[in-house]
Amino acid sequence: MEKFTGESILEFTDKFKTDLDCLEYLAEIKWKEGFKCVKCNHTKFTIRKKNFARDCNACHHIESPIVDTIFHRVRFGLRKAFTIVFEMSATTKGFSTKQLAKRLKISRTTATNFIKKVRISMASSTSQPMIGQVFVDEFVFGGKEDLKQGRSNNSKKKKLIIAVETNDTGGIKRVYFDQLEDYSCKEIRKIFDKHISKSASIKTDKWTGYNPLKKEFDLKQIKSDKGKSSKELHTIIHQVKSWLRSTFSWVHKEHIQKYLDEFSYRINRSIYKENIFDLLINRMMKTQKVLYQDIIISK
Repeated sequence: MEKFTGESILEFTDKFKTDLDCLEYLAEIKWKEGFKCVKCNHTKFTIRKKNFARDCNACHHIESPIVDTIFHRVRFGLRKAFTIVFEMSATTKGFSTKQLAKRLKISRTTATNFIKKVRISMASSTSQPMIGQVFVDEFVFGGKEDLKQGRSNNSKKKKLIIAVETNDTGGIKRVYFDQLEDYSCKEIRKIFDKHISKSASIKTDKWTGYNPLKKEFDLKQIKSDKGKSSKELHTIIHQVKSWLRSTFSWVHKEHIQKYLDEFSYRINRSIYKENIFDLLINRMMKTQKVLYQDIIISK
């Protein structure tokens, strides 16, 4: 089965007509590098046509295409699960979970829990740090911060930081976000360590929390001028705030990082829109199964 490309919902539904079509797609991804039995390491197998499982010719251990993946024990149907993945990858604007659940004839809770699992696969691997020109700034979500000298650590608003890598023409190349507990250098440097190469040319505003980072990074501090000094960065901040407000009725602090990862995933792969669904499915097949306790909010 050829990989799915494009953003057409009609082409998508034509390709994945049944749950069996989805199983075949996942089986080809899982064993594209070859089969090796998890029990005895034998490499010869027989394909079970009813579910594309591999039956080891030596010990006859049967392995499902979805075992120990995010699709493990999906009880509402793989075709519906694929539709959710398609909506999350191909749709640039937000969608209503309530409406999606109604269209797929599943409960809102079922849709919400599976979407949370998909977001786990959207998180960055942090294996390819930003290079070139990078802009970094902090912002808050949940309303305007009280205007005063310095940053307020007492605010109940969610404190966030953004790093934007631009290309040679000044366009957006990649975007990453991180959640902050406060505005200290210790908190700020987390996004530097995870996402920014020490060879990058970095620009920030004049907040003193960035000062210690100059010893390790090529960092230049410039006057913010209410965002005019880095329009690309503040455009992304405006877009992510609008997306959060229009898509989610309320954003819990335990989940906001996953929402930001979802936003980053689509932005960073915007030039690969033809393959974005297939790329996400491949990521999900490499992600270990996610349990219920991994996605609920801890009390």
